Amino acid sequence: MRFGGFMIDMDGTVYKGGVSIPGAKDFVSFLKRRGIPFVFLTNNSSHGRSFYLQKLTRLGFDVGMDNILTSTIATIRFLTTQRQGMTVYPVAVPDVVEEMRAAGVPLVEEDPDIVVLTFDTSITYEKINKAFHFLNSGSELIATHPDDVCPTEDSYDIDIGPFIRMFEQMCQTTATVIGKPNRLMLEMAAGELGVAPEDTVMVGDRLTTDIEMAVRAGTQSILVLSGETDMEMLSRWGKAPTKVVDSVADIPGLIGNRSRLPVRAETECASVRKTDSRRSPRALVAARKAFRRTSGGFPSF
Repeated sequence: MRFGGFMIDMDGTVYKGGVSIPGAKDFVSFLKRRGIPFVFLTNNSSHGRSFYLQKLTRLGFDVGMDNILTSTIATIRFLTTQRQGMTVYPVAVPDVVEEMRAAGVPLVEEDPDIVVLTFDTSITYEKINKAFHFLNSGSELIATHPDDVCPTEDSYDIDIGPFIRMFEQMCQTTATVIGKPNRLMLEMAAGELGVAPEDTVMVGDRLTTDIEMAVRAGTQSILVLSGETDMEMLSRWGKAPTKVVDSVADIPGLIGNRSRLPVRAETECASVRKTDSRRSPRALVAARKAFRRTSGGFPSF
């Protein structure tokens, strides 16, 4: 394996609920001693990035804000690079709304170009209905991540996946989904690490997000059995991570005395650099809105 940089899931990988997984802090300390860059990734957009920094710090991890990439931050970067200047109606908790505002995303309460759907634990019928009317009038739907459920300490809570499908069906639209397993998030993380995506390692406990993202991107992956997945689930999945270990405590043994790969300072997110040479996102939204105003029907673009 090539250990140019690590992308590390959080819940089920380095902690469970409010308890760190044995050996996880030592694993992070090992990476820092060896000078191997790393970033924590989470699809959970129910909190701002500072929440995760405070939680990791409270659990004893020696990390900074730059070591954390949430699906909200990835979505903000997508908006500011691929949807520059387009107005947004956020379905989000107040902390996440402020995170978007602070990053310069133009937020509105009426006639937005885009509806951004997050894991909004403060969601109300009013928010759902407003989003429905905006989307039905031609606004674009962007979702931070696709998860159907979010793990808790002893069970699961409903996440935004069912809401994505509801809006897609009711408004005859297709969401742009940013977080894991979309390779876009992996490429953003690789860019932050200054490492080519193929030289990174994704570490996580969930097959359908963490490992699936690595599979789609053609990068290396390590499945840890400390969280959601067991060997029976893996055998039924039909795909294979690069390595399987009991927990992150086993990863330093895989690295051994190998030197880390050199940083590629010019690494960028290839997907973010791409632009639509046919019609801009702003033009597509305007066309959808015009079509629905005049016909009341559902356009196919």
